[in-house]
Amino acid sequence: MLIAASTILRNTIAMILAGGQGERLYPLTIYRSKPAVPFGGKYRIIDFPLSNCLNSGFRKIYVLTQYKSDSLNQHLYEGWNIFKSELGEFIYSVPPQLKMSGDWYLGTANAIHQNQNLIKPDKADWILILSGDHIYKMDYLKMVQHHIENDATLTIASIKYPKENARRFGVLVTDENNWVIDFQEKPRTPIEIPGEQGFSWVNMGVYVFNAKELNEILDRDNDNPNSSHDFGKDIIPYMIRERMKILSFPFEDENKKSKIYWRDIGTIDSYYESSIDLIHITPEFNFYDRHWPIRTFQSQYPPAKTISHEGERVGRTLNSIICDGSIVSGGLVERSIIGPGVRVNSYSYVTDSIIMDNVSVGRHARIRRTIIDKNVKVPENYEIGFDLDEDKKKFTVTDSGIVVIAKNQILDGKTITQAK
Repeated sequence: MLIAASTILRNTIAMILAGGQGERLYPLTIYRSKPAVPFGGKYRIIDFPLSNCLNSGFRKIYVLTQYKSDSLNQHLYEGWNIFKSELGEFIYSVPPQLKMSGDWYLGTANAIHQNQNLIKPDKADWILILSGDHIYKMDYLKMVQHHIENDATLTIASIKYPKENARRFGVLVTDENNWVIDFQEKPRTPIEIPGEQGFSWVNMGVYVFNAKELNEILDRDNDNPNSSHDFGKDIIPYMIRERMKILSFPFEDENKKSKIYWRDIGTIDSYYESSIDLIHITPEFNFYDRHWPIRTFQSQYPPAKTISHEGERVGRTLNSIICDGSIVSGGLVERSIIGPGVRVNSYSYVTDSIIMDNVSVGRHARIRRTIIDKNVKVPENYEIGFDLDEDKKKFTVTDSGIVVIAKNQILDGKTITQAK
C-alpha cells in the first residue's frame, strides 16, 4: 500500500512516554525525571526523541509525564514551543489526570489508555509510541511507511544487541521476513538471531500501531485484572497469542557512523561513559551533523571565555566541551564537559568530569571523575574524586569510582546540606 508521506505525517500522532523515575540515575533524578536529565552539556535526554520527531517530519506530539515533571515541563515550554497550532501542529505535556480511574499511570500501556481520547481513530490513523529516555537518531517516517506497506497491526523497532546484555530488554524472535513469532520480556537466556551467534534482537521501545486496533487492544487489557498494563509484559505477548500481525523493523541509524548508536543510559556509570565519549576526537555520537540536528532550549548566554593571568594562572581547556556563558579564569580543564554559565576560578583543576549549569569552582579546588549537578558552589581548596573513602561520607560514589554531587547541594568544606 503506497501512501504519500504528507498523508502519513498529517495522520500520525506521536506519544512520548516521559514519566520514568530513573531510580538508578540517583542523585541526578532527585528533582527531575529521567528524560529531563541533562546530557552533552546543554541538552536533555528528551531532546533526542523530540529531535527525531522533528527531523522525521512528525509535528503532532504528546509527552506523557508523571514523576517530578516540573523541570521537564519547563524545558518543553521554553525549548519546544515551536509548533503552529493553526497548521495542526502541537506539542502538549500530559500528566496523569485520573480521567478513567483514581490511579496514576500504572504501566506504559495504561499511560496510553488513560489518554485514549487523544488517539481515537477520528483523530489519527497511526500512533507512534516512543520512549523518552533513550539517545539515538532515527527516521520514524521510514518505520511508519514500512508498517503501512506491510499491513501490520504493530511494528516494533529492533536493534541487534549483544546477547549477554540483551536480558535487560525485551527480545524479539522473528522469521526470515521479520515477522515476530515470539517475544521474551527480560529473559534470563535471550534467544540468538539465527546465524548471528552472540546477538539478539532487542525491543527499542519504539512502536507503530494502527489507531483502531490499538484502542481495541488497550480496552481489552484494561479489563484484565491480571495485567500489569505494560507493552512488553502484556500487550505484545497477548498479540502474539492472538496471532496478530507484528512486524520487526531493524533499526536504521541516522548517526552516520560505522557503529550503530543507541543508548539506554540507565545508570550513573553508563551516563558518565556515554557523556565522556562525546569529548573524544571521533565520538560515537555525532552532534555535528547539520542534516540531523539535535535541538534544545538555549539561554541567551554570551560565548564561552578563557582568561589567562600571570604565572600559573593560565585559563586552559584541553579536549573538553565548553558551553556558552562559561568562564575558565586561570584554571585548567581537561577531558571534561562544562555546562552553561559555569565559572572555573584561578589555580583550580577539573579533569574527566561533568560540570552542569551555573556551577562555581573555587580557587585551588581540584575535581576528578566527578559529576556535579546544577547550581553547586565548590569552595576554595576543596577536593573531590581524589580520596573516595572521604567522598563516600558526603556524596554518592559508584562502584567504579564516579562521584556525584546533587543539584543545589551546599558544600561548606565541613558539612554537606541540601539547599531548599
